[in-house]
Amino acid sequence: MAIAADGFDWDAGNREKCHKHGLSLAEIEAFLLGDPRIAPTMRRSAAEERLMAVGRNDQGRAVFVVFTIRQRRGRRLIRPLSARYMHKKEIEGYETRRS
Repeated sequence: MAIAADGFDWDAGNREKCHKHGLSLAEIEAFLLGDPRIAPTMRRSAAEERLMAVGRNDQGRAVFVVFTIRQRRGRRLIRPLSARYMHKKEIEGYETRRS
């Protein structure tokens, strides 16, 4: 399921948090604009809905991203909150549910 958005909402806060796990901003954007599986997160925020995306990037590595959608100046923007490569046990669970 592709995410309908006008772009991304990056600032110093989410840029550093996402980048610290080894994914580049370009890789995160390409992954989210691709065809990840998307679902609501279990952890809720009172201010906004948080979603998670799981899938494989262009290099075939399993990726997990938590994000929200924000409206800024009439534009619908994806705001990544956290991004990382999935651990072996998570990948096994993802692959099992995917079949």
